Amino acid sequence: MRAAHLAIIATIGALALSGCTSRFGAGASRPLHDLRANSGEPEEFAIVPNKPLELPQTFAELPQPTPGGANRTDQTPQADAVAALGGNPAATVARGGTVGAGDQSVVQAASRYGRDGQIRETLAAEDENYRKRKGLFTWSLVPRDNYSAAYKRQKLDPYAWLQRYRAAGARTPAAPPVE
Repeated sequence: MRAAHLAIIATIGALALSGCTSRFGAGASRPLHDLRANSGEPEEFAIVPNKPLELPQTFAELPQPTPGGANRTDQTPQADAVAALGGNPAATVARGGTVGAGDQSVVQAASRYGRDGQIRETLAAEDENYRKRKGLFTWSLVPRDNYSAAYKRQKLDPYAWLQRYRAAGARTPAAPPVE
């Protein structure tokens, strides 16, 4: 009887300790947001619609198919934004995280007062340290995204700011109409 009680207590203790392990492995960094959807449903933000199909004047204008290459109907958000702002979308192609030739002037103008080449790593480390600060009652039995909890006091209320802008007489054409 006593052995059965000890076995039950040992099993419960082992299960409780197994819940304390890290989901990301030893030494792995936690993502800024843990956005994994465990619902088994499709991720609606992963679906990107293609551009509409266009019939060329002659079929000789069609490029040769390249396996793994770009398609004429693929989305090109950076080039589309540059074209909308009046720039040359062909000069903005960035591959593999490198800055395209057309983006060099933007990078030079933005870094005219100096820049830190390691700024992303520095900010990521500072943000992780900020989010790791824990109080007495910040633990949880289930894994959760701690980004919202860490930055709750810094979050802006969009409706309160909308009312402030409207009260000051600013036009808010993209906002919902006044009720």
